[in-house]
Amino acid sequence: MTDPLPLPPVPEPFRLPFHYGALHQIGLDWLVEPEPVRELLAKHHPDLTAATFEDGRALVSLNYQLYFAQYAFGGGVTQEIEFNVIAFPTTESDRLPRLAYAQFAQGWDQTKLLGIARLHVVCDNLFAIRAGQEIYAEPKYPGWFEVDLPSLNGPTGETWNVRCNAASLGPNDTLKQEATPLLDVTAKLDGLAAVAANAAPVTGYGTDREGRLLAGPMNLYQPYQWYDLTRPEHSERTRLTVHAPDGDLGLGIRAVLADGTPAAGAWTYQSPPVAAHNRPYYLPTGARP
Repeated sequence: MTDPLPLPPVPEPFRLPFHYGALHQIGLDWLVEPEPVRELLAKHHPDLTAATFEDGRALVSLNYQLYFAQYAFGGGVTQEIEFNVIAFPTTESDRLPRLAYAQFAQGWDQTKLLGIARLHVVCDNLFAIRAGQEIYAEPKYPGWFEVDLPSLNGPTGETWNVRCNAASLGPNDTLKQEATPLLDVTAKLDGLAAVAANAAPVTGYGTDREGRLLAGPMNLYQPYQWYDLTRPEHSERTRLTVHAPDGDLGLGIRAVLADGTPAAGAWTYQSPPVAAHNRPYYLPTGARP
């Protein structure tokens, strides 16, 4: 029997678990040819194997997150986008169930070995970038976002529009926005019935600078909403446009995802509101008769 592995360190000033005050998320999945995915995954995570589903295809995903966290000093809002491969530790292959994509998307893998192997993470919060890099070995770097999202405080509808733009580190640990768009994501989910998907905890994989593979599970306290987009009439509901094809993120996407490939599914998570400030009303003024 081998000795148990030590836990990865948690450097100051971070504390775990990290608690989200609110989370709003849209994810898109694509079933793709496996060989380019295996080659790309091996460059980033050599101890992981890409999972395969229908017709032996691999699965890649892109997900956008908007989240709030409350700290002792106040609050912080973060946006990020991840490009991932669905993968598992190579040494655990004999423990995996055989699943179709729709079964995986609805949370049937209760081993939670099928996780997200992060290839690129673009984020607009330098504190979150540092936490992702130092705690979870995420390949995380600066960016900024322009979005139009479904909201209880906005017009009705279920269309998500996200633009991810390049950014760099500015003076005094600030984020310097650049005018270079990286990619656009659109998901028109209006009129589609969603299925409640019990996918949590979601296992996120990282490989640190010493080549050690680590896993970080993330719990969600309500189900995802999953949308099956495999029918041909749904092929135009999503769109991914890469504006910087020669950048690291663009090269990674183009290596595994052909232009115009329709998404197999979409999944969303919207934290419920905790309070509502209602419409005001007039009160009579002046002396009463």
